[in-house]
Amino acid sequence: MMGRFYNPVLVKELKLRFRSFKSFSGLMFYLAVICVFVVGFLLLTTGFTGKGFFRPEMSFMMFTILTILQMALVLFITPSLTAGAISSEREKQTLNILLTTTQSSTQIIVGKLLSSVAFLVLMLIAGLPLYSLVFLFGGVSPLQLASIVFFYLVTVVAIGSVGVMFSTITKKTIVAMIATYGSIIFLGGITAFFFFLTTAFHQMGNAAGAGSSFMTYFWAAINPGALMLTLVSSDMGDALAMLSGVELPVWLTYLIVYIAITVLCLTIAIKKLRANMKSNR
Repeated sequence: MMGRFYNPVLVKELKLRFRSFKSFSGLMFYLAVICVFVVGFLLLTTGFTGKGFFRPEMSFMMFTILTILQMALVLFITPSLTAGAISSEREKQTLNILLTTTQSSTQIIVGKLLSSVAFLVLMLIAGLPLYSLVFLFGGVSPLQLASIVFFYLVTVVAIGSVGVMFSTITKKTIVAMIATYGSIIFLGGITAFFFFLTTAFHQMGNAAGAGSSFMTYFWAAINPGALMLTLVSSDMGDALAMLSGVELPVWLTYLIVYIAITVLCLTIAIKKLRANMKSNR
């Protein structure tokens, strides 16, 4: 039974990645950035004396900023781990050897993706002790933290799938990385621009008696930053519903869209891996 789920590509990639000094130096950089932010925030709010009061409202603010910062770091790091999954094998001229093994296209693609996701999960787990500092001061519930970590994982898998897809359909790692970062810029920046643009049109339309604006809601619902804001503060979700006129929860639309992105990208990657062969296994 276990042999059916055994993936040699995943096992090999995990061993190589977790034994690499570059991986753990990246983990050290990630934790250092978060630690500097937390310590700096505490020093600023206590007047650099350590004797000032730290109110729950400040704890919530630190949690909100830390959540957005960690999402930005995850989006920044994910392409570097996934964009070279297949293209690096092609550049090292080892892809043909990998394709002649008994591993199917699905096992190869999923193994490459899961090895990268496993390291990103390690990063998220390593950052949890810094997150737990907010519970010392109050203002944040464990349910909020659990939901945020879950959607971190959803985002990591979706962006990782995009990186693996571009790594499969392009010949150069640098091209795949640029394309993946371009996708992140679209999801994080261009969607925010479209949100403000459609909001402006919707407000002008309200003056003329227009109804709800689904596009205003949609651009916010697929933006990772907007999702995090609605998760840490229910008031943000209520404000978006009032602004757009759509009562559907943001997290539900985000989950559906990002699962669809994951499935689509993995399907393309699996189909294109053996595009020049007679049979696609």
